[in-house]
Amino acid sequence: MGEKMAANRCGGTVFLFILIMLSTFVIAHSQDSTSNNGQHVSAVKTRQKPQETAEERTWEAIDVGENSPDKQESSAPVSEVPTAGPRWKDDFQEELVVRPLHSGDIYATFQFRTLWETDFMKGNKVSHYRLFPKSLGQVISKFSVRELHISLTQGYWRTMQWGQPYLPSPPGAEIWVWFQDWVTDVDGTWTELTNVLSGIFCASLNFIDSTNSVQPSASFKPLGIGNATDHRFLRYATLPREIVCTENLTPWKKLLPCGSNAGIAVLLNSEKLFHSSFHSQAVHIRPVCQDTHCKAMSWELRQTLNVVFDLHNSGQGKREWSLFKMFSRTLTEACPLASSSKVYVDVSDSAEGDKFELNPPTPLLSQEVVLGDRRTFAVYDLTQQSTFSTARSLNLLIRWKSNEGQMLRPLLHAERYVAGFGLQTGEIHTLMYNNHPYRSFPVLLLESVPWYFRLYVQTLTITSKGKTNSPSYIHYEPSKDRVRPHLLEMLVQLPPNSVTEVTVQFERALLKWTEYTPEPNHGFYIGSSVVSSLVPSIVTVDPNATQERPLFSSFFPSKEESSFFVRIYTEPLLVNLPTPDFSMPYNVICLTCTVVAVGYGSLYNLLTRTFQIEEPSPGLAKRIANVIRKMRGVPPL
Repeated sequence: MGEKMAANRCGGTVFLFILIMLSTFVIAHSQDSTSNNGQHVSAVKTRQKPQETAEERTWEAIDVGENSPDKQESSAPVSEVPTAGPRWKDDFQEELVVRPLHSGDIYATFQFRTLWETDFMKGNKVSHYRLFPKSLGQVISKFSVRELHISLTQGYWRTMQWGQPYLPSPPGAEIWVWFQDWVTDVDGTWTELTNVLSGIFCASLNFIDSTNSVQPSASFKPLGIGNATDHRFLRYATLPREIVCTENLTPWKKLLPCGSNAGIAVLLNSEKLFHSSFHSQAVHIRPVCQDTHCKAMSWELRQTLNVVFDLHNSGQGKREWSLFKMFSRTLTEACPLASSSKVYVDVSDSAEGDKFELNPPTPLLSQEVVLGDRRTFAVYDLTQQSTFSTARSLNLLIRWKSNEGQMLRPLLHAERYVAGFGLQTGEIHTLMYNNHPYRSFPVLLLESVPWYFRLYVQTLTITSKGKTNSPSYIHYEPSKDRVRPHLLEMLVQLPPNSVTEVTVQFERALLKWTEYTPEPNHGFYIGSSVVSSLVPSIVTVDPNATQERPLFSSFFPSKEESSFFVRIYTEPLLVNLPTPDFSMPYNVICLTCTVVAVGYGSLYNLLTRTFQIEEPSPGLAKRIANVIRKMRGVPPL
């Protein structure tokens, strides 16, 4: 009876709650209809809700109003949005640059540029992303990032054989970030940022901490808007031992608006890209100007991928290349979301000496100043249907006619090695080559050495042509054991046609046995040196025409007409440290366990074993007699 009464009370309560909700809904609906009576309500207006933000109303107005025939009617709600809100205008461009090298190799550069006219730093909550990746946009907004540059490289760029790359990068992983000046805890933000990027790109960036991070004072200036000089908001770190594979390429391709399903990105075949001599993928985010007057700011995301295909490693017997041989795929269409999709082929050598043949030919030629030299490029516009053949496919073919080629000597080149013997002391030698015949220019050298290589800065020597060369600027931050690495920056003047050698001695430290890597006999890495300079240019560059230049020639800002900016990296160093015999603990454990087992086993056997006296067995006649006596009921003998 009590259960029935409780059920009736529960049912009455539920019915009363439903009745109250229905009445509230009817009253609200009637008020809404009364307030909108006599007003013109457009399609955009009817979809707005009271809790919508200005950014959401802006996107709805653009999404519906710009593409509808009633654009004039929809303009009224759009004008109500504050002018401080985002404009939601973005643009995507893609291009591929193919450069035949004198060694017979092929250098291919992919560049994808996403430009978004919005600002994450004005307090506007951006929740809709069209072309710009949402994961990177949230990173910029959450961690107050002004500039982000990250690269993952497999292999070493051979400057003396291949010349200067369009976008240089050191072997392994490199990341450097400029934070906004309102960030209070830069070190904490830097640690959280590297952990987040480690998950986005499936890399080991979570191993970056204070022991391998530095604050350069002059080597890394912002590449976007702003002339920041406070290096407290800059962090730089490298992981020379980082291995790059397909698990790093897959999330990189997912950041593209079309992925790898259309456009130039269809050539990004993992099997072919990693079967090469050099492979480097990078992501660069920076603020840029929207126009020449720089009254508004845009965010630029530039994804680059550089790859060098070796003639001998590919197994081909003749010097002939094509897109299908390089990538096992051909181009069929441009990315539908791209405003520009072009393929550039460097034909400067063919135009001068008729050294190779390019098929299919194109009448579009472009001359650009790249790295201080004027180059001629054959241009293929993928947005034009005339670019493709009747099979709707573009397969560029490069066939060499002559094997003779003159090796180009870059104006600036650097290399590094370790000297010395034993496992106590050593020397780091850095060689910088100025191959210009009559011009001298300064270079900025950055050295970041781990704390377990203790530098003797008093032994620093700089020599050029057998004479002592004094740096005009030097910045040194000593290391702290298990806290931070060494940082050495210096500005050195390189005489013309000379080799400048920088030498510094170091001492190897003894590590704790828990600080060694799983493979301690492999050695420990010292990151690549960074050499930055304004190299004299042979060809004059117009700094006002940078907005119309191709992507591969417009990354570094050019402010001087007679020089161009170059950043090169040396080889990472692999140095051995005093390493204990890690097999000795294993031997001691085995020997100790054997002794304990033998000794304890013998003692346990003696303490637990029981001894009994065994009586001799009677003879056969006596046993038979006992049986007979037992049958008679007589006691046995």
